[in-house]
Amino acid sequence: MDSFEWLIGLRYTRAKRRNGFISFISAASMIGIALGVAALITVLSVMNGFQREIRGRILEAASHIQVSGVDNRLSDWNGLADQLVHKPGVLAAAPFVQSQSLLSYDGNMQGAMVRGIVPERENQVVGIGQHMVAGKLENLLPGEFGVVLGQELAKQLNAKLGDKVLLIAPQGNLTPAGVIPRPKTFTVVGLFRLDMYQYDSSLAFVALQDAQKLYRLGDDVSGVRLKLADPLAAPQMAVAMQKETSRQVWFSDWTMENANYFRAVQIEKRMMFVILTLIVAVAAFNLVSSLVMAVTDKQADIAILRTLGAAPSSILKIFVIQGATVGIVGTLAGVIGGVLLAYTIGDLVHFFERLAGVQILSPQIYLISMLPSEVELADVLSIGVISLVLSLLATLYPSWRASRINPAEALRYE
Repeated sequence: MDSFEWLIGLRYTRAKRRNGFISFISAASMIGIALGVAALITVLSVMNGFQREIRGRILEAASHIQVSGVDNRLSDWNGLADQLVHKPGVLAAAPFVQSQSLLSYDGNMQGAMVRGIVPERENQVVGIGQHMVAGKLENLLPGEFGVVLGQELAKQLNAKLGDKVLLIAPQGNLTPAGVIPRPKTFTVVGLFRLDMYQYDSSLAFVALQDAQKLYRLGDDVSGVRLKLADPLAAPQMAVAMQKETSRQVWFSDWTMENANYFRAVQIEKRMMFVILTLIVAVAAFNLVSSLVMAVTDKQADIAILRTLGAAPSSILKIFVIQGATVGIVGTLAGVIGGVLLAYTIGDLVHFFERLAGVQILSPQIYLISMLPSEVELADVLSIGVISLVLSLLATLYPSWRASRINPAEALRYE
């Protein structure tokens, strides 16, 4: 591209035009592109942050991979656990017994997922022990029939530390009068809180041996839970382990157990991307308007350049450069501003909360007190490329119109 085309195109971008309204439209287009790009980066980064926070809390209670036996029963689990824990990428394994049961206390009754665990091994797989608000997970001693409840579940039962709750197993005793439920009294020895309602309101832990007795499993368990070095590799590793094992067991990973949530997040993220991209598209249409008016304003200049020997392609390039410069500057400003805003959004929200004396993000409602944000390079690059492409497309028609101007017609009334 000839140097004079760059010189004139950049001069038209910087020059103070006779028609100030055209300058205003160009500046508005640049600001619109920058705001659209910045908003898109910030919103997607906040959504990434929320996804990271929820994913982290899910993994505090859900193992990366869960190996379950047929009919919720697995024999010789020690051999299977030893075999799996020696596989590359597997850090720890813990047995579990799991079943739905009813908990009753003080006239209140709630359904719960009761999980029998070995506290020492469970702490190697998930982080429940780090979220105890009363008592300790290690208080679950075999034969003492203690139970650790989620804080919301305890609140629904109106149970406190030291209270004795009635746990009713689904397997009843068969009598001449019919099936009679089998109740067992457990003492509350701890409370945990993960700040996720689905766990805090429906999960209870007991000692593994106590659960085996309660659910009449003998030495069997429901399955084995695994912790991996890379949680994101769980789906691929679960499939590979399923193919390699010869036992009748079922491998599932944490993404399968929460598939609906992650699917909803991905759909929401894609829709937000499309909706906010429309902001950039609107700014690009403003760029079309400003270039059309600039071409009209510069008809005499275009005619003079044509009479001096400039080819139509050169005129086209001049206005492409002018429009592309607006798009590039707007995109770069938006990327820089969006990344800076995404990294500081939590502190800014906290500042405005203190300034206004209100709490925008209540932990009781949103489960977090700070707005999370995670900037992903792939998002930033895709947003920047889309903005540049839209800006470039917006310059094509006005530039083509400029290249088609007839010098004689343009100079007739000059």
